[in-house]
Amino acid sequence: MSSRAGGPGGRRDGRSRRSGRNRLRGWAGRHALTVLAVATAAILAVMLYLPVGIVFSQAVFSEGTPTLSAFRAVLADPFYTGALAGVLADPLAIGAHVEGVLEWLRAGAPVPRMGLFGFTAYQAALSTVASVLLGLPAAYVLATYEFRGRRTIRSLTILPFVLPGIMVAVGFYAMFGRDGTLNAALDFAGLGPVDFIGYSPLAVVIVAHAFYNAPLVARVTLAAWESVDRRAVETARSLGAGPGRAFRDVVVPQLLPAVLTGALLTFVFTFMTFPIVLALGGLGLATVEVWIYDRISQLAVAEAATLAVLETVLTLGLTYAYLRYESAQAGMSRGDASPAREPLFPDLRTALSARRLAVLAYGAVAVVVFVGPMASMVVGGVTDGGGFTLRHYRFLAERQATGAAYQTLPWPAIRNSLLFGVATLAVALPMGVTISVLTVRSRWGTAIDALAMVPLAVSGVVFGIGLLEGLVFGTDIGGFRLQVTGAAAIVAAHAVAAYPFVVRNVSPLLADLDPALVESARALGAGRARALLDVELPLVASGIVAGAAFAFAISIGEFSSTVILASGSDAYTMPVAVERYLGRRNGPAIAMGTVLLVVTAASFVVVDRVGGRFEA
Repeated sequence: MSSRAGGPGGRRDGRSRRSGRNRLRGWAGRHALTVLAVATAAILAVMLYLPVGIVFSQAVFSEGTPTLSAFRAVLADPFYTGALAGVLADPLAIGAHVEGVLEWLRAGAPVPRMGLFGFTAYQAALSTVASVLLGLPAAYVLATYEFRGRRTIRSLTILPFVLPGIMVAVGFYAMFGRDGTLNAALDFAGLGPVDFIGYSPLAVVIVAHAFYNAPLVARVTLAAWESVDRRAVETARSLGAGPGRAFRDVVVPQLLPAVLTGALLTFVFTFMTFPIVLALGGLGLATVEVWIYDRISQLAVAEAATLAVLETVLTLGLTYAYLRYESAQAGMSRGDASPAREPLFPDLRTALSARRLAVLAYGAVAVVVFVGPMASMVVGGVTDGGGFTLRHYRFLAERQATGAAYQTLPWPAIRNSLLFGVATLAVALPMGVTISVLTVRSRWGTAIDALAMVPLAVSGVVFGIGLLEGLVFGTDIGGFRLQVTGAAAIVAAHAVAAYPFVVRNVSPLLADLDPALVESARALGAGRARALLDVELPLVASGIVAGAAFAFAISIGEFSSTVILASGSDAYTMPVAVERYLGRRNGPAIAMGTVLLVVTAASFVVVDRVGGRFEA
């Protein structure tokens, strides 16, 4: 009797619980995007804007008082601004400046020096030209020809871009150094050793920058090349245009936006260059970034912060120009299918044609520039002055087996890198997708996009200094002590560095979707989050997977912020382990760098191959 008496009440309680769950699910469906947006903003505020703001505040405040004296001192110093120092010191004295220029021209004076900012822009421009010249042929070969291994090479085109700078520097020393593999080949040919780095360090730095950025140019251009409207090409041919004329009048205009995008990104990245110049050129080739690092080392914090502000203003302007240009090109129509690829070497006669021989010549150059440094590093891990040896890897195995807890062990470095990479995906993907949706669907999209892309314009050195002063040491906000250290800080820092690449891969695809699809889902009763999950995200899955590949690989290879946040803890990663071994045990450092290279390449290829399933 009691069970029957309690039945209706039990059923009412069950209906009440189900109703409560339904209301909760309904609320989550309506506000999930808002919650994600708030969480993303909180992470950016704590892990990006606060650290960068702390560094910038040191440039405009002196003992708590606002001042612009540091800016005036830097801008009026010929060391920093070269021939423009006088103009910047007194911009209103236009007549005197014009008369000074005329006197300089009449006297036939030598070209005035560029200053630190001028030289930084000069080497960035040279690096951009070299990257475009090396990247465009690669895009042409991958878009035009079919050959064994093409898919793998396409996947690896972005690998150099995510490798740690310190590892690339080691590879270039192993390749171009006095005892490097290139000199070994010259010695074998009887040509004698050449000190490439000592004779022309700027040339080596430019080639190293091309190693980094030419694959980026190639990948961006390749994506545009594969979407060229082949019907327009066929129409031009049917109207009497030859292959060259059809390429110049139809294909080139469709490729130009991608080439300019890759060039602009390359200029921004090489303007902010740090580890390559520091390792290969030192202060003799100092860029703004390297000099900021030196000023911090000399405890000239205000001067370093002033340089950081000026550099960030310049790079933010370039990044904004890139975003505006990308937005202007987003609506351009794309072809339904790319031209069919032809076999690279169908027969011996074709193999000896001028085009194929040019491809072979480019392949030889690509092997020297792209494969040579990494191959030299791999060879350096199993050789020493006496020939082949495994003692470098044996050292790593022995260090893992018998090393003390305070020493740098190989397995924890590998494990931490992989765990941080997975955790970075879990944070960066929702952040990137959320910002992409807000950028495309919100009326404030342009402003959100510009604010979200700040990590592309803020240098790693500035970010690292801000993290150290603002989070590792802790800071007081409204009576609350904010301090973030250890694995949580590293994952958050990696996510901040990685999510812009998720946005850049997802936003264009979302912008191309028909808004009527979302409106139809909403009309059928789906909430905003449900429409996003069930309609939009499946249609942009290839962009999400591509963004995931970037995020994971960037996390694996990130060095600047990690080396600061991992100090004094066991949260070190493979790049940090390479840096700790380097200088003390170069052989084990090269061996550890080889392990990092293999793990990064394998993970990126796997993720990129999985992404290919969504593109089919």
